Amino acid sequence: MPMGIARVAAPLPLACSPRPTGDAAFPPPAFPVAVTARARNGGIIGRGRAPHRRPNASPDPRAHHHHHDPGLETGDAGSRSVNGAARPHPHAHASPQRKRGATTASVEDEAWDLLRESVVRYCGSPVGTIAACDPDDPTPLNYDQVFIRDFVPSGVAFLLKGEYDIVRNFILHTLQLQSWEKTMDCHSPGQGLMPASFKVRVIPLDGDDDAIEEVLDPDFGEAAIGRVAPVDSGDLSVQERIDVQTGIKMILKLCLADGFDMFPTLLVTDGSCMIDRRMGIHGHPLEIQALFYSALLCAREMLTPEDGSADLIRALNNRLIALSFHIREYYWLEKRKLNEIYRYKTEEYSYDAVNKFNIYPDQIPSWLVEWIPPKGGYFIGNLQPAHMDFRFFSLGNLWSIVSSLATTQQSHAILDLIEAKWSDLVAEMPMKICYPALEDQEWKFITGSDPKNTPWSYHNGGSWPTLLWQLTVACIKMNRPEIAERAVEVAERRIATDKWPEYYDTKRARFIGKQSRLFQTWSIAGFLVAKLLLENPDKSRILWNNEDEEIVNALSLMADASGPKRKRSRKLLKTYIV
Repeated sequence: MPMGIARVAAPLPLACSPRPTGDAAFPPPAFPVAVTARARNGGIIGRGRAPHRRPNASPDPRAHHHHHDPGLETGDAGSRSVNGAARPHPHAHASPQRKRGATTASVEDEAWDLLRESVVRYCGSPVGTIAACDPDDPTPLNYDQVFIRDFVPSGVAFLLKGEYDIVRNFILHTLQLQSWEKTMDCHSPGQGLMPASFKVRVIPLDGDDDAIEEVLDPDFGEAAIGRVAPVDSGDLSVQERIDVQTGIKMILKLCLADGFDMFPTLLVTDGSCMIDRRMGIHGHPLEIQALFYSALLCAREMLTPEDGSADLIRALNNRLIALSFHIREYYWLEKRKLNEIYRYKTEEYSYDAVNKFNIYPDQIPSWLVEWIPPKGGYFIGNLQPAHMDFRFFSLGNLWSIVSSLATTQQSHAILDLIEAKWSDLVAEMPMKICYPALEDQEWKFITGSDPKNTPWSYHNGGSWPTLLWQLTVACIKMNRPEIAERAVEVAERRIATDKWPEYYDTKRARFIGKQSRLFQTWSIAGFLVAKLLLENPDKSRILWNNEDEEIVNALSLMADASGPKRKRSRKLLKTYIV
């Protein structure tokens, strides 16, 4: 989508107070910085004007908290690059490189140095981390932006270190960038839509050659899912703010709006999740459903009970129960279930049909018959009428464990499968984004012969180190940390030596990805979060959801019942969701 069109109705850029220019304010850059200054409709909207703000929103969110993080000194007001990221010293990467491979502690120290170098500051305060910080990359494209999705492991790492300011600022500033005014044309972001990313740009102040200002410029040109874990710092002042409560409600209304779809799952286009290119995941991909379920649980916990939110909470509870039943019942696959699908009758026309989605047994791929282990199972990648995507998608399955979308038994079975298929899913670098890769004619037809998504590369079966932290949270939750420890050991052997790549290629993850960015921030942060959680497993409790007893009771009645008893259980379930 053209940027000028996509951002017609975006909120005005947020600008902080102007500052004097000169060498003292901005020393020469340590390395060339490519600035992608995207103007809206050919110009900058709101430059020199006060930004559009929500009711009760503070002109400066920093005024509500004065806690100082000494660990975030890098990239202060006097050493900021054009895009707002911390400007590293000309030899910033030299010291970590000399330490590579020496000890485990040195790898962690290097990771923290790199993570802090990636911090972006706005008006002197940390507001996020850029996607990648490779000083040798002459064309950073949009990797010099703060992506909502990519910041999550960075935010978790800082939270675990007790550095809350950067997470608080990130939440408040991205909330101010949220699409606020409802629009009537198809070229503008819908009310409540969050930006995919934002960038700090430094611009001269109109009419004053000696002053400049920093502008937060949001990007609504690409669909992305922002995953922010609930912040359990004991400080509820952020979530209780009126503007935060309003933002949560706007997102819920956007996600729970009535549409043409008759399933409790979210209907999305292809490339709408971590996999953001054509990969045949349009419809109801598992990853979106797991994140949606987790977001609903978090929203229910964070919403302030009041008359105005009662209907929203009721709709939210209805969706939670229906969604969890749908995923647990129809997405689950193990050897017994696969055999059942293999024997399906088709074209059933009955309320008691076994093959409810009219799946043809011939859809079962040949690789799956030999691949699925006798012990273990997983949630399939996608489901819609007459179509099952049998690929294993790591993030969707791992987050199903973390969010309790999977039952306890299903959660253990997913980890059993990962152990049984270690050479396929982990091999020489955790972890495969999906398995198997699309190859030959299937790759040409589904991806459009995408040169970046060739078999066993990038999103088509590539291995992504950032998935290490989700794997760790899932393993700790199920009291099986030894699986995560083994994966961390695998990553630790080479990830620092390889300069923290974005992803790895080949079936066993032997090569650094052919277009992989180096010093990728969420690879660095994912490794750090995994290490921190394994050292202090109890801290992982802030990241997972426990099973909702009401949902479990209702669903267990349905799962254990059959025939007339099952029909009575279904009626009982309906009493929970009205």
